[in-house]
Amino acid sequence: MAEIHLKSLAHSYSDTPAGPDDYAIRHLDHVWEKGGAYALLGPSGCGKSTMLNIISGLLQPSEGDVLFDGKRVNELSPRDRNIAQVFQFPVIYDSMTVFQNLAFPLKNTGVPSSQIKAKVHEIAGILEIEEELHKKAKNLTADQKQKVSMGRGLVRGDVSAILFDEPLTVIDPQLKWKLRRKLKQIHEQFDITMVYVTHDQLEASTFADKIAVMYGGQIVQFGTPTELFEQPNHTFVGYFIGSPGMNLIEVQRCPRGVCFGSTVVPMDARQVETLQRLQSNNLKIGIRPEFIQASDIAADDTFEAEVMDVEDLGTYKIMTVKLDFETLKVRLTEDQHFEVGSHVQLSFPEKWLKLYVDEFLVEEKDQ
Repeated sequence: MAEIHLKSLAHSYSDTPAGPDDYAIRHLDHVWEKGGAYALLGPSGCGKSTMLNIISGLLQPSEGDVLFDGKRVNELSPRDRNIAQVFQFPVIYDSMTVFQNLAFPLKNTGVPSSQIKAKVHEIAGILEIEEELHKKAKNLTADQKQKVSMGRGLVRGDVSAILFDEPLTVIDPQLKWKLRRKLKQIHEQFDITMVYVTHDQLEASTFADKIAVMYGGQIVQFGTPTELFEQPNHTFVGYFIGSPGMNLIEVQRCPRGVCFGSTVVPMDARQVETLQRLQSNNLKIGIRPEFIQASDIAADDTFEAEVMDVEDLGTYKIMTVKLDFETLKVRLTEDQHFEVGSHVQLSFPEKWLKLYVDEFLVEEKDQ
């Protein structure tokens, strides 16, 4: 296993990039620490697979360095980097048996036959494919084939890291959760550096200790699932993480805080001072549906909104309201009830109301 440092990295598929929009990955500096279980999360086209292919050596970066344990590996082939990569669709030899597929990487590196047999049976047992060892790969189901593909990476004891590029796409939904948990168990058992690429936040949070969220070719936040949910550093993180995502409202400066339409949202003195100091007019406030408090009772710090819709999801409800000209989502407990067309009083607890300037969170240290 290795620490992987992407240093001043950027990549463009254009020979003559004219600006930031021509880059699949914009300048970034990021470290995947040795032995960590990480997820790289983001929408299609944000640069996730490009980054993974640069780490593995399938792609040479336009700018910057890839460092394994401090050593520059830009010119090394994937084989020389000792990287195992599991792709979206299984990469196995259909004409070989499962045993032969798992043994193949070990034979290529000259591992003795006795050790190969022991290692193959160990990995097959972990992946629960021991009964398939003597079957031809072409006769396997899609999820079994992907297990074999994963096993080909896990069977090697010399790997610097294992990279997973949306490996559960072809897996039956009922088996996805089980395989995610299995990968987590494997990581805990072998302590291998693992990077798991996905666009599914549930997959990311189930597998990873820390998640890197990509947007527009950049990592906009790197943190635990809890940190991404409670303290989104970028408006995209707020929008992308959670179901439904964070409520984001474009606002303007007002003497006591910020406002939209006729609604004034007060802020403390430090935040007001920060707003006056910063030059940008790209201002937003954000609050998650879970943190908005809804009540029948008006108070000095509440805002009256109209109930547009209530969706009952069993253990909780999602209420859609209109506040001024903005549409907001509010998560209700099972016992809360508001009629469509009625009015509700909303409050935004100071702890959970976030201020964003140029899409990035204004934190206390910035104020």
